[in-house]
Amino acid sequence: MASSVAEKLAGVRVANGEGWASVAPNLRKNLGVLSSEEIELAKMLLHEGQKHLFDHWPEPGVDDGRKKSFFDQVARLNSSYPGGLVSYIQNAKRLLADSKAGKNPYDGFTPSVPSGEVLKFGDDDFIMLEEVGVREARKAAFVLVAGGLGERLGYKGIKLSLPVETTTGKCFIQHYIESILALQEASSRQAQGQCKAEIPLVIMTSDDTHSPTVDLLESNNYFGMKSTQVTLLKQEKVACLDDNDARLALDPNDKYKIQTKPHGHGDVHALLYSSGILEIWRSAGIKWVLFFQDTNGLLFKAIPASLGVSATKGYHVNSLAVPRKAKEAIGGITKLTHTDGRSMVINVEYNQLDPLLRATGHPDGDVNCDTGFSPFPGNINQLILELEPYFEELSKTRGAISEFVNPKYKGSTKTSFKSSTRLECMMQDYPKTLSPSARVGFTVMDTWLAYAPVKNNPEDAAKVPKGNPYHSATSGEMAIYRANSLILKKAGAQMADPITDVFNGQEVEVWPRITWSPRWGLTFSDVKRKVEAECSVSQISTLVINGQNVFLDSLSLDGTLIVNAIDEAEVKVTGSVQNKGWVLEHIDYKDTSIPEKTGIRGFRIQKIEQLELNYTEPGNFCFKS
Repeated sequence: MASSVAEKLAGVRVANGEGWASVAPNLRKNLGVLSSEEIELAKMLLHEGQKHLFDHWPEPGVDDGRKKSFFDQVARLNSSYPGGLVSYIQNAKRLLADSKAGKNPYDGFTPSVPSGEVLKFGDDDFIMLEEVGVREARKAAFVLVAGGLGERLGYKGIKLSLPVETTTGKCFIQHYIESILALQEASSRQAQGQCKAEIPLVIMTSDDTHSPTVDLLESNNYFGMKSTQVTLLKQEKVACLDDNDARLALDPNDKYKIQTKPHGHGDVHALLYSSGILEIWRSAGIKWVLFFQDTNGLLFKAIPASLGVSATKGYHVNSLAVPRKAKEAIGGITKLTHTDGRSMVINVEYNQLDPLLRATGHPDGDVNCDTGFSPFPGNINQLILELEPYFEELSKTRGAISEFVNPKYKGSTKTSFKSSTRLECMMQDYPKTLSPSARVGFTVMDTWLAYAPVKNNPEDAAKVPKGNPYHSATSGEMAIYRANSLILKKAGAQMADPITDVFNGQEVEVWPRITWSPRWGLTFSDVKRKVEAECSVSQISTLVINGQNVFLDSLSLDGTLIVNAIDEAEVKVTGSVQNKGWVLEHIDYKDTSIPEKTGIRGFRIQKIEQLELNYTEPGNFCFKS
């Protein structure tokens, strides 16, 4: 009975001018099941050549709930993409046609080296820029893109929950929050008499990471940050494409569901715009927006000086970068000038930069200059944007970022795909839409100070050619110790040279295991002020500093020392500390009895002996061994 009523209603609608559905007879039979909003979505799909989505639909009365669920998904896909599904499908048709034709996206462009700043750690200019950056930080907001799981690392959890290093066990999100809070406090101290700033943090999550990220934050009281400072924005996926005609792909396991995949971290711009957060920040006097990714434990050592560069140079866009060897597998920051006069400063992937240079009058392609590095610095996907021009640009584009498509074709005719594809976009491609008058630059820092991403599993890392970065949990942790040791050395301490060891098939330098809370050593000036004469640290040593006002004076460390102090306690540590310390024990990532977060490093810490100093009362203290 219900079925016949639905059919009669459908007939009435067709008689009233709804013959548009005649190309999809199975849909037309079901019009009576659909709401007016769902019918409008159906019209849009048919207009865009998607009638195949309804070919399998049965008679009204069968699977009606699943049919409506299908349109719930279509509505989500339509609302989450700038311009809706019509724009998505039309963009896909254009990009797929370009891909099939083999069109070069850089045709007509000539590459050149853009203007930017190359900083030398610890010199007067660096120290000045750090001071400027700390002052500006109270007018900054941070955006963390964290949509991925750690499966590529050999870890099933979210990457934000991985320890940055295992000496303290602090995870990435705790380290990031503590670093932002340290900036917040230091910036507020500089702005005496003004209201204390609360630096906002936005985290872009995905279906995979949203709930675990919420759980991690809530179960740890947001690691000391006010919950009102943190906003989570969940990224939606985009529809998959079955062929060169941009026909949307149905899920192989559910004929009432469109197959979807991640769109890429470029979605962060559209989410910030559509959420209204940028408007709120403008009203609150925010001037800078800093974007960063989820597993670079060194990043915040580079943030103060880089923000100082943005402020002193007036950059609308400042890409953080590191020195890059010619042809190294990392994108290069490049200025591209078109024959029609257009120009832009963007990241060009390493496998595109070399042939582009060869095709435009540079027969040797990407080569090192007299510095020993390529003149095109290496992009590390960390951006500092000035909010006002950023907001103005997004008001025009709604956050849409230049996309690309990478179909895997079955054969040379490029007529069919091995599997469905989708459009993708990257956060760092934001400058592609900017006018030539936009002030776009870069800041180069030493790699040891600024860049040690954790993204490769042990097996893949062990295959990396010798001399190239592993970008694994092993190398990421060792990079923390190396950076902290080199900073102490620059501050005047005598640091033992590292030894070389192999963990999970990766040969790495093992420096003294030095860690400190961001509030102790936010900038180089902080460290220099707190490390006084004649300090020395042996290679086997571990030093952990938790406290803002801990001073090292003629300390000789050969073993493990942990100093914990409240802010109101000023502590001077001097003399000789010697004990059996903590040692690194080799383990194998294939050993399933070992937790993944430890196994992927290839070592665990055996805590044999240590000296732990705890200062829980206000006052001035001096420890002398």
